[in-house]
Amino acid sequence: MSNYAKQSEILLLWDVENANPNGDILRDNAPRYDDIAHKALISDVRIKRTIRDDLYDRKNQEIFVRETAHKDSGINDGKTRVEDVGGKENVIETIIEKCIDVRAFGGVFPVEKKSYNLTGSLQFKMSKSLHQVSEPTYIKGTGAFASKPKAENKTFREEYILPYALFATYGVINTLNSEKTHFSEEDADEIVDSLWQGTKNLITRSKMGQLPRFLLKITYKQKGFFIGELDNHIKLIIKTASENEIRGVNDYEVDLSSIVKLLQKYEEKIEKIEYIIDDTFESKITVESNWIKLELD
Repeated sequence: MSNYAKQSEILLLWDVENANPNGDILRDNAPRYDDIAHKALISDVRIKRTIRDDLYDRKNQEIFVRETAHKDSGINDGKTRVEDVGGKENVIETIIEKCIDVRAFGGVFPVEKKSYNLTGSLQFKMSKSLHQVSEPTYIKGTGAFASKPKAENKTFREEYILPYALFATYGVINTLNSEKTHFSEEDADEIVDSLWQGTKNLITRSKMGQLPRFLLKITYKQKGFFIGELDNHIKLIIKTASENEIRGVNDYEVDLSSIVKLLQKYEEKIEKIEYIIDDTFESKITVESNWIKLELD
């Protein structure tokens, strides 16, 4: 029986408080923000980076897309990285075998005069906040050191933060691509674990203050079938006067009734429904009795 990852959907709810979860270099690294919808945004690249970092730092997995030093000086380009990981023969097969991020997300690989493009099994869409968010707050402060020796004044630091945002991250595992990149069920379990733990353990100065709250994984019996856009079927019951006044988990409730109805409608096509939940969300989300609770190490 094939062990390739089965058709699945992943939905992660996570929040951030007084931090910058994904800076936009076109806006002085301020948090990504939709000026029309007044919602905060997170790129799929940032989500994949979170997963990759956890796989490499905590689990010691080989990751293809990471910064590595060139043997002479500087950092590797794509071609050199391919040579370092793939060797001289069966290059693409070797990279697939070694690197879980390639099996999951695919990639582009320059080999000699050709370029090989692998479409990954797991893809995420742009994440967005589930409510309107106050525009990023601009903060300015002093640094610890002077700008140059013997200067009288310290340097200044500038940054933007989000007061609060609850995000929905949505992804699909396509089993048809799983077969091409050899993305297994064990790989999928590792990715789900690192999506949760990586979000929690991304403790840097700009990311401190973000936590995973609820994760839902739906596994299907049929190749190519999935419900779709689960992130658009979540409703928040707001307790504040307006959405952009939300400042924490006590300011709303989460309504998954629309998702539950869809799962009931397509229950014959579903193999299993699994979830992870943070203690603070136990009272905010109604979990169905047939859902399987995952316990992380």
